[in-house]
Amino acid sequence: QVQLVESGGGLVQAGGSLRLSCAASGSIFSISRMGWYRQAPGKEREFVADIDKRGRTEYGDSVKGRFTVSRDNAKNTVYLQLNSLEIENTAVYYCNAMRLATPDGVGNYWGQGTQVTVSS
Repeated sequence: QVQLVESGGGLVQAGGSLRLSCAASGSIFSISRMGWYRQAPGKEREFVADIDKRGRTEYGDSVKGRFTVSRDNAKNTVYLQLNSLEIENTAVYYCNAMRLATPDGVGNYWGQGTQVTVSS
């Protein structure tokens, strides 16, 4: 049974930084892409960033230059470094594992989410 567990969220002042982590556990053969989405109150979930097994990254336009995604393949863990945080970045951040292969097949998985709150 695959689980994605996020950590690192919290309350931070505008301009500050946070580092989110997401560890995938279970009988995992491989994970094609790992990344992050977020959902602010009253808004739809939006793409933040992701990374493939080779370290190639993609970012949402609103976070380019401020957020950095990285990955430890040996630990099946993805990280998101959030710098220069803005109040508008307040949201629940969700970890995503795309095309995760297990003995039962391939699928996409989500974490439970971690709250990031940016105050003025």
